[in-house]
Amino acid sequence: MHSMSITNDYIVGLIDGEGSFTVYVRDPKSSKITKRRVQVEPKFYVKLTAEDKPILNGLKEFFGCGNVYFQKDTRKNHRNCYRYEVANRTHLTEIIIPFFKKNRPKIPTKKRDFELFCQMMSMIEKGKHLTSNGLNVLYQMKKRMH
Repeated sequence: MHSMSITNDYIVGLIDGEGSFTVYVRDPKSSKITKRRVQVEPKFYVKLTAEDKPILNGLKEFFGCGNVYFQKDTRKNHRNCYRYEVANRTHLTEIIIPFFKKNRPKIPTKKRDFELFCQMMSMIEKGKHLTSNGLNVLYQMKKRMH
């Protein structure tokens, strides 16, 4: 990174604006076999335009996990983006969640998403997503996410 130092406050501000705590949950009611074999897929990511890619590389360095991906945008007047993403459950549990528990998001919707994310992650860790009841609960929680 250039002279810009990534601080905890800077990260919280960035996440409040551009970050997402999300969990893909397969619809328990959909009987059709989807390409995605997974039931649940938790993710933390930040999306920025190509010119801001050094910031994403900085986040990867700061957290010491995750990857930076190119994200093409074919929509008119939209620029191509890059995404810093952490999908590894161990990294989410041991690095990302503890950081944001100490450095809480400030924006109410982001705060709520993070709290739901933590609850969902602990359910997933207990294997609750492997039961149809648990998957249902997770699916309902996912719907409350921003």
